[in-house]
Amino acid sequence: MIFTRLFYTIFAFAFLFISTLGFGQQANVNLDYNPQKDTEGLIPFSAQVNSPEVHDDQTVTFRLKAPHAQTVELNPGAINTALGKGREPIPFTKGKDSIWTLTIGPLPPDMYAYHLRVDGVQMADPNNTYAAFTAMPPYSELIVHGDSPAYYDAKEVPHGNVTRHIYHSNVTQGERELYVYTPPGYDPEKKYPVLYLLGGSGELPSNWVYDGRANLIMDNLLAENKAKPMIIAIPNNQIIHRNHPQHSELTFDIFEKELRNHVIPVVDANYSTIPNPKGRAISGLSMGGRHSMFIGFRSLDLFANFGILSAGDTTAETTLSHFLNDPEVNNKIDYLFVGQGTKEAEGFFNARVQGLIEALNKHDIEHEYYVGGNGGHDWSTWRHLLYFRFLPNLWQN
Repeated sequence: MIFTRLFYTIFAFAFLFISTLGFGQQANVNLDYNPQKDTEGLIPFSAQVNSPEVHDDQTVTFRLKAPHAQTVELNPGAINTALGKGREPIPFTKGKDSIWTLTIGPLPPDMYAYHLRVDGVQMADPNNTYAAFTAMPPYSELIVHGDSPAYYDAKEVPHGNVTRHIYHSNVTQGERELYVYTPPGYDPEKKYPVLYLLGGSGELPSNWVYDGRANLIMDNLLAENKAKPMIIAIPNNQIIHRNHPQHSELTFDIFEKELRNHVIPVVDANYSTIPNPKGRAISGLSMGGRHSMFIGFRSLDLFANFGILSAGDTTAETTLSHFLNDPEVNNKIDYLFVGQGTKEAEGFFNARVQGLIEALNKHDIEHEYYVGGNGGHDWSTWRHLLYFRFLPNLWQN
C-alpha cells in the first residue's frame, strides 16, 4: 500500500512537471510564441479538431470537420501574399472521416489573419481560439513560430501597462474608448512624449494591441535600448460609418474635432505629457495613415512628428497644398516617416504612397521613406514598420 501511494505521488508530480514544460495547442496558459504547435496531442477547448497546427518547419495544417460541405477553401489574404499565390482561394481535401485538411508552407514566421470559405460562405476558423475582435466580421489568426520569440512576442523583459479609458464624446454623441500604453517604470513626476496611433478601416483601438502588438513591441525596443520611453494613445478613429457614402468627405473634419475636443484632453488630463507639438506624434495605418496625413499636416499646432504607414494620396499637390507650400514647414516638423511593405510596394496601393513621396520631394520637405518586411497591406507590414523604423527613430531629434 505504501509503495502504491508513493508511486501515484511520484507520478502526479512528474505529470505536473511535464505539463508545465509544454502546454497543448492553443491552451492559452502563457503568452507563448508558438501557441499553435501541438505539444501534447490535445485539441483546443470546445473545438472538434486541431486547426491550425503549426509545425517546426513552418508548414501549417488546417482542419475542419464538415461532413455536409461541398467545398472548403482558404480564403485569399495575407497567407496568399506570403506564399505568392495571388488572389485565388486554396482548396482543402476531404477525408473519409469528414475532416477537410490543407497543409501549406513553409511560411515566414509571422502572424497572419485568415478566413475559411465553406460552400462560398466566408467564416472564421471555428477551431482556432485566436480570433480578431474588430469592427469587421471576425477573422482568425495564424501564428507561425520560429526558433524563439519574435520582436512582437511577450518576452521576459519589463512590461508597460495598457489602460482602457471610456469617455463621453460630444462629437459623436456617445461613449467612446481609448487605449493608453505607459512604459515600464512610468513616473508621473516625469514628462513623456505621446504617440497617437490610429487603425485602418474596420480596426478598433484594441487591434493595435492584439494584432499590432504595439505594447509588446515597445516593451522589447525599450529593453533593447532602441527607443525612447513614450506614452502611446490609441483612440478609436472609426468616427463615421465606414460605408457611409460621404465617408471620405466627412471623416477628417469629424475626427479632428474628436482629437482636439476629447482625445488629447483626456490623455493630457490623466498622464504626465509634454503638451506641445514637439511632444506629440500622430501615426496610423491605411485609413489611419490618411487621418494622420490630412489631419496631422494641417494641425501643426498639435503635432510635429508623423508616421504615415501604407498611406498617401495620388493628388497630394492639391489635397496637401497648404502643408506643401508652407515655407516654414521644415522648421515645424521634427520627424516625418512614410513606410510601406515590400509586397505592398509591388501592388496598387503603391500609387498613393508614391504620390505623397513625389510631392514631398518636389517641395524639399525632409522625410524618411522606407520599404521593408515580407508583407503586403496587412499587419505583418505594420508591425515591421513600427519595430524596425518608426518607433526607434521617433523623438531622436
